[in-house]
Amino acid sequence: MSEILRLGRLEIRVLDLDESVKYYTDVIGLEVTGREENRVYLKAWDEYDHHSIILQKADTAGMDHMAFKVKDIYELEKLEYKIEQFGCTLSRISKGTRLAEGEAVRFQIPTGHYMELYTDIEQVGTKTGNLNPHPWPDGLKGIAPHRLDHALLTGDDLKTVTRFFTEVLGFRQTERIITVDGEDLVGSFLSVTNKGHDLAFVKGPDGKFHHAGFYVDNWYEVLKAADILTKNNVQAEITPTRHGITRGLTVYFFDPSGNRNEAYTSGYMSYADFPTITWTEDQIGTGIFYHRRELVESFSKALT
Repeated sequence: MSEILRLGRLEIRVLDLDESVKYYTDVIGLEVTGREENRVYLKAWDEYDHHSIILQKADTAGMDHMAFKVKDIYELEKLEYKIEQFGCTLSRISKGTRLAEGEAVRFQIPTGHYMELYTDIEQVGTKTGNLNPHPWPDGLKGIAPHRLDHALLTGDDLKTVTRFFTEVLGFRQTERIITVDGEDLVGSFLSVTNKGHDLAFVKGPDGKFHHAGFYVDNWYEVLKAADILTKNNVQAEITPTRHGITRGLTVYFFDPSGNRNEAYTSGYMSYADFPTITWTEDQIGTGIFYHRRELVESFSKALT
């Protein structure tokens, strides 16, 4: 059992900070909770912590880091030791380095991505409150997801990175994609909660970001998200469809810097005693896009 509570945040590199803030507030529907010279902090309406998305002004798009919230400082120190023993490059991020955040442990995983673990972040609450709350607040904009749900990354050595997350951080592999001969792993879906995935990897170049998934209520909200994209002249990568893997319902699209976003819902709940579901690579089209049964070319090539 892991003492990691959940996915906490993504820091995403963007090329034009003002344009990106407009997109993430007007189209995605996030709320700005803080600003610094080169960073803007945002949260979804149903999230209690100060932020789940940080937009960082940069020369190249992509992901700076992904972070998970840990139960307490004692568990954070235990995980820090285990990460170091595994052989990952590791450092401490001081309290106050970023707005509303306490100390964090930063490390580089076998696929080259940077991850952080933390326990301390300012909690600002939600507009619905937690006493006799209404189901949603007034004044929602755009797609208005409940939360940041998951991220998909690419890398070469998926066996080692899967072993790191399962053996060191206590994740479970809910689903996997293997070559037809069973010799290699080309997709790995990992959960530290009871969702189908909190983090996933597909075979590709090290250190690349595939997408950030935002959770919406239901299939209608996915369809509505596609309408909002068209209304705002944002190109959908593929029209609303179902995943075979996770059984989730989805629409994919891109922010102004080329970072892929997803409006996602449904899917199954996973439990600690569930077996890993296996897909073979010759069925990857059905696994990713269940109705179309084949990948669109951009899905594996448009990475940041």
